[in-house]
Amino acid sequence: MNAMLAKLLPWLARGNAVSAREERGILIDPVLLLAAATLLAWGLVMVTSASMELGEQFGNPFHFVIRQGFAVVVGLLVAGVIVLRVPIAFWVEYKAAILIASVLLLLVVMLPGVGREVNGASRWIPLGPVNIQVSEFSRLGVIIWMAGYIATHTIKLQNRISGIAGPVMVIGVVSILLLLQPDFGTTAVLDTTLFAMAWLARAQWQTMVGSVSLLGIMGFFVVISEQYRIERLMSFSNPFADPFGHGYQLANALIAIGTGGVFGRGLGESIQKLSYLPEAHTDFIFAVLAEELGLVGVMALMALYAVIVWRGFAIANMAWRENQIAGAALAWGISVWFGMQTLINMGVNMGLLPTKGLTLPLMSYGGSAIIVALMSLGLLFRVHHEAASVIALREAQQARQGLASATTGHGL
Repeated sequence: MNAMLAKLLPWLARGNAVSAREERGILIDPVLLLAAATLLAWGLVMVTSASMELGEQFGNPFHFVIRQGFAVVVGLLVAGVIVLRVPIAFWVEYKAAILIASVLLLLVVMLPGVGREVNGASRWIPLGPVNIQVSEFSRLGVIIWMAGYIATHTIKLQNRISGIAGPVMVIGVVSILLLLQPDFGTTAVLDTTLFAMAWLARAQWQTMVGSVSLLGIMGFFVVISEQYRIERLMSFSNPFADPFGHGYQLANALIAIGTGGVFGRGLGESIQKLSYLPEAHTDFIFAVLAEELGLVGVMALMALYAVIVWRGFAIANMAWRENQIAGAALAWGISVWFGMQTLINMGVNMGLLPTKGLTLPLMSYGGSAIIVALMSLGLLFRVHHEAASVIALREAQQARQGLASATTGHGL
């Protein structure tokens, strides 16, 4: 860890000049930046709207949005000052240390007296006035490790059955630790993301099919092993059969979405958020948005998330063409995670999927979630910068060569 910090600090001290080709500054994808900034600002507005009544219990209707704003500032500082200025090669070099730290976080949160239990789940470590949800940071750490593994074992992954053995072992250990919290939603998203990264990196399809099949069978038994998960499945299929019991959250979410209509009740005018819809500012903020802004707001929201996923895959393809394997894999992982978690959250709110404790990225209240989301976007911008810098350098060299050839020809 000391060696890792010793190598990281000089890069941060040099600012943007981490390499010769960065003298002109960081190359930013403007479309991705606009979409992310819009979602971030919109999220703060929706957290304000959805949490004001609950904030009154703390003596300040803006209690939650102030905390969320603080987390946004921290996330932007970490993403802009650290993540965006450190080469992807650094994370690849220390991928093992990052993986160990991620696993240790998942272990520490389960220690008696350390982790904080909320609604039957031990996912948080209290640090003074804030609670750190360790699974958010561990998930990003494991995705970074997977990108580094793909970069350093590309040939093995593509041509040998043993190439997927390492990732499968890591997925198994991390999944067990997440399920012990329990956190089935994060487990499903992370496992799918890691397997998607391997598949996009051209891993052997035979091993992929076998691993995914095994994971699916294990997931089935995990679902039926706990009564509360079975009850969630039953309430998901017909929430109005028990609207004041297991179907309460979903029933109120569907009422909110249904009454929103095409244009919504108006910003701040949601009825369901007034002590009817639980977790209105976190897991079910999408239902509040649909009630207040209607179908038009929902379509605009989905379009913004689609842009982020599209640009993420475009950046990954750019990095892959430039033989920046780690950057490509990292961009794939972040894009799949963003897209999948968004679809699951929306699906849960609309009754298309069983209830899961997953937030809507960049929108829902949650300090750990927003900080990790911004760090992930910082990594995505970094991948774009490194790939775009190589392309710009090559084009500049070709232009100079063309000019030199033209000058020589004119002289002759």
